[in-house]
Amino acid sequence: MISKLKASSLKDYIAFALEECRDKTLSLFVDVDAATFCSQAHHDFSPVGWHLGHIAYIESFWVLENMAGLPCLFPQYHQLFAADGLPKSQRVQLPQIEEVIYYLKTVRTKVLEYLEVADIQEQERLWRFLIQHESQHCEIIRMVLKLVNSQQSIVNGQQSIVHSQQSIVHSQQSIVNGQQSIVNSHVGEMVEIPAGEFELGNDSMDALDNERPAHRIYLDSYWIDRYPVTCGEYQVFMEAGGYENPQWWSVAGWEWLQTEGVIQPLYWNSDRLQQNHPVYGVSWYEAEAYSRFVGKRLPTEAEWEKAASWDTKANHHRTYPWGEDIPTPQHCNYDGLTTTPVNAYPKGQSAYGLYDTLGNVWEWTATWFDGYKGFASYPYKGYSQVYFDQKHRLLKGGSWATRPWVLRASFRNWYYPQVRQIFAGFRCVKD
Repeated sequence: MISKLKASSLKDYIAFALEECRDKTLSLFVDVDAATFCSQAHHDFSPVGWHLGHIAYIESFWVLENMAGLPCLFPQYHQLFAADGLPKSQRVQLPQIEEVIYYLKTVRTKVLEYLEVADIQEQERLWRFLIQHESQHCEIIRMVLKLVNSQQSIVNGQQSIVHSQQSIVHSQQSIVNGQQSIVNSHVGEMVEIPAGEFELGNDSMDALDNERPAHRIYLDSYWIDRYPVTCGEYQVFMEAGGYENPQWWSVAGWEWLQTEGVIQPLYWNSDRLQQNHPVYGVSWYEAEAYSRFVGKRLPTEAEWEKAASWDTKANHHRTYPWGEDIPTPQHCNYDGLTTTPVNAYPKGQSAYGLYDTLGNVWEWTATWFDGYKGFASYPYKGYSQVYFDQKHRLLKGGSWATRPWVLRASFRNWYYPQVRQIFAGFRCVKD
């Protein structure tokens, strides 16, 4: 494993990962204009420019100030780019993009200078955290850019409300597409997971605080979908009046639906060529309603992780569904451009035969985000612990926009159940 490398080799790996991650970050801003840089596309998310500055702020704070003992290089940015500095609505007054990139590059130069003399084996966990922190914020950047582009398309007339409403009208074409989706669907393709113990969580050097400590738990047998729910399958729910019938919705979900007036997934694509792609841009409430519609339910975190990572023959937890080899484009869809068919990556199957558990779309679970017994905050309380409020549902797996450093079966993501802007879909289970 990389964590067992000698200090010199470990430093080389950290430096390479830092630079590769940063190159990917800066590439996101090549065509971003000043208006987009400062735009708050949704009240729950900060502008992309704030995320860029925040990446520099965190790296400066933890490496230069806390580890190297240097004074803050840009004290004028402390309140603006700290996570607890300003409300999201006040993060739109940003420096020009060139200034923020200068901030980012100046901090990085000092960080790499310090890395040459750092006690890397003592500090390894923090360095790995920083690479993952930047990766996570860049996925949010991609999400916000998608929202901004969608809003601009509506303004420019490239999309229309009428077109969106037509997706639920029972026209002859939609009936034909619905019938085709049934033919192409994976309804009924479920895998039985036998009863028994398995290991939940992760104690590796990469593992974030909320993944620790790894521990064994027992689960009764259950069945789980081999694939994430596809657009074709979800279209059947839509055309059957799924958004109009309260019997499929929880009380909270139905109240949310009436308030929001939602009629389809946020990133809905009715193109028949997308029928075998996973549905995404759905809230937890929508995922729950569909699960009830097909007589199933959402998996718990433990059910999802066992099916994705447990090797019964070896009696061992796999870092990735396929084993210990780091992710490649042959294993799953990550750090890409959009979704892919759910059966496109046979080499990425879990030991139980599940497809697409890493990459393509995040997957909602029935579990509220919380710490495991023995949880300890790292590197600060605000990273995970403040969200142990029984208001955030847990997601697993990663998406097409997720970077490889945060792709693993034990990784835990969390959002409010009403959020549908993230690249999230789901799969179902039955007892």
